[in-house]
Amino acid sequence: MDTIVQENGKATLPRLNQPAPLFEAETTHGTLRLEDFQGSWVILFSHPADFTPVCTTEFIAFTELAPELKKRGVELCGLSIDSTYSHIAWVRNIEKNFGVRVPFPIIADLNKEVASLYGMVMPGESKTETSRCVFVIDPKGILRAMIYYPLTTGRNTQEILRLIDALQATDKHGIATPANWKPGEKIIIPPPRTTEAAEERMKAGYETADWYFSKRAI
Repeated sequence: MDTIVQENGKATLPRLNQPAPLFEAETTHGTLRLEDFQGSWVILFSHPADFTPVCTTEFIAFTELAPELKKRGVELCGLSIDSTYSHIAWVRNIEKNFGVRVPFPIIADLNKEVASLYGMVMPGESKTETSRCVFVIDPKGILRAMIYYPLTTGRNTQEILRLIDALQATDKHGIATPANWKPGEKIIIPPPRTTEAAEERMKAGYETADWYFSKRAI
């Protein structure tokens, strides 16, 4: 719990580019710790409750996305404030009714310990359910992205895949990605920080609209 931020004595949300809060929890795959995923990217996501329709569509969508995530070295881990027995019954029900076998672990967080560490419960929306949160953690255990959705709105898993592609491209090439970027499209060169560098940028041969805005292929 040392990694959770404290302000005025109250716990707040975890912070980007800081170590992700550590945890140990019971899951449908046995006891897991965040450290067990070290060396891999992790998508930790929460859902409001088992045996609910929107959550069912999301688990089907994440299962369909899992092979593409595996190719990118990404592990999935779900969570809700339900018991392990409820999780097991639900994933069996999904397989029976929809022909989809959920391959990733689901954390049973009845005491809200992990949910509290990650700020997954939004009392203004629900005091008894976790919101639809997504946390992207890199192989070094650093929290790289957070997305929050309301209870009523199912997630776009293709956007989460796009986010992974963008983060991995940034790490590999030291670049930034423009709005709606997808692999194969041009990327943004970080803007120069000195007047001299700005002058050089204009002559560098990039696709340059102005000194601060340059794109290139990777």
